[in-house]
Amino acid sequence: MKILVINGPNINMLGIREPDIYGKGTYDDLVSSVKDHCDGLGIDVSFFQSNSEGEIVSEIQRAYGVFDGIVINPAAYTHTSVALLDAVKAVGIPTVEVHISDPDTREDFRKISYIRLGCIATIKGRGFKGYMEAVDLLKSRI
Repeated sequence: MKILVINGPNINMLGIREPDIYGKGTYDDLVSSVKDHCDGLGIDVSFFQSNSEGEIVSEIQRAYGVFDGIVINPAAYTHTSVALLDAVKAVGIPTVEVHISDPDTREDFRKISYIRLGCIATIKGRGFKGYMEAVDLLKSRI
């Protein structure tokens, strides 16, 4: 099984950006945690992070025929990007939306998720553990 983990804008700033919301763990800590979890399950995992919407769309398209599942934290693009939704729907790869914090408990605009319409599940407010839960969910469904 091959899973692609995609992270959107500012996720590379974990540990620095609003640690009271996102925690003190860094992006490297996140990658290491997910990789260790996937290694333990015999899952091949790849990572991609970009602050650019177009690059994320292109990465989703490149995943077609290569990956069995996608875990995506679109970050701010969750609330604005129909392009990410369209890309996920176009490739038809089972995708789980993940958020470190719970957007529903924050500003009103964060309660909107366009990409959710193309995902098999959403995991939010579970910190880095949410990524592992998303991997487990994909493993059980694929």
